[in-house]
Amino acid sequence: MPTLIQDACGGITGTTQGNVLSVVCTAGLPKPNITSNNSDPVENVDSVVITCGPQTQSTSYLWSVNNKSLPASTRLELSLDNRTLTIRRVTRNDTGPYECETRNPVSAGHSDPFTLNVLYGPDAPTISPSDSYYRSGANLSLSCHAASNPPAQYSWFINGRPQPFTQELFIPNITANDSGSYACLAYNS
Repeated sequence: MPTLIQDACGGITGTTQGNVLSVVCTAGLPKPNITSNNSDPVENVDSVVITCGPQTQSTSYLWSVNNKSLPASTRLELSLDNRTLTIRRVTRNDTGPYECETRNPVSAGHSDPFTLNVLYGPDAPTISPSDSYYRSGANLSLSCHAASNPPAQYSWFINGRPQPFTQELFIPNITANDSGSYACLAYNS
């Protein structure tokens, strides 16, 4: 019997008291892994639960994000055993990467990094350069940008008329006929 315990444990500690032997078996830990109930959450809408596995006895669970300890936040909630981390109403700043560490008296293990793909935007688009006046004969080159995940697609409107679907708008050798209102629309799916 002691051989079976030895083989299963890899290391044994024991104490004797009279004719009773108490044996404590602590096994080495497998490499932890992180699972999520939602890998593609929507910003300010979804909450995400990430779990460090496997669940083993006498194990401590520690979390880090961006290679730092978890920050104090009312949106982050750990389960009583620290195995599960809930992120309430995710933001684009919650992408990670997250890592979990498991520890027991015999060993420790680190998970591979886990990154959330937080979907957001597009934010309000900006047009650059922001100049309003151009000389006749100049080339007009405008760029539209909006932070977004997935990346935004763009369309332009000149005086309300739709233009090609592109992030950059270029009009060579402008004239007075090119005067008007230029607007950019950003969208994603």
